[in-house]
Amino acid sequence: VQLVESGGGLVQAGGSLRLSCAMSGFSLDYYTIGWFRQAPGKEREGVSCISGHSDSTNYADSVKGRFTISRDNAKKTVYLQMNSLKPEDTAVYYCAAGFMRDVQDMCGQALGDYWGQGTQVTVSS
Repeated sequence: VQLVESGGGLVQAGGSLRLSCAMSGFSLDYYTIGWFRQAPGKEREGVSCISGHSDSTNYADSVKGRFTISRDNAKKTVYLQMNSLKPEDTAVYYCAAGFMRDVQDMCGQALGDYWGQGTQVTVSS
């Protein structure tokens, strides 16, 4: 099982980035996929989660209306489109896969069975 994040980088406030999480070794149909982030000195928080077998999604209040999660099961890839980025979005972003997890539970409790290595997102003011 492998999850590999990409797409992070340095962007100015108000800019956009799209993160990708490429997965292998398991069927996406049975896994809820989530994006999480951790800033220095802060706890890891759920950003957005998407069900592998339905259209259910969950977003943290801080990113609603700015971030959009989507998945391509054929490509085994989940995306996080991040618009109107703010300096407080700066963090290491991780993707995770949770077997048949409810999207709210997974995002709220970071219930990932498998995790990627993370990608740095830095938003300058």
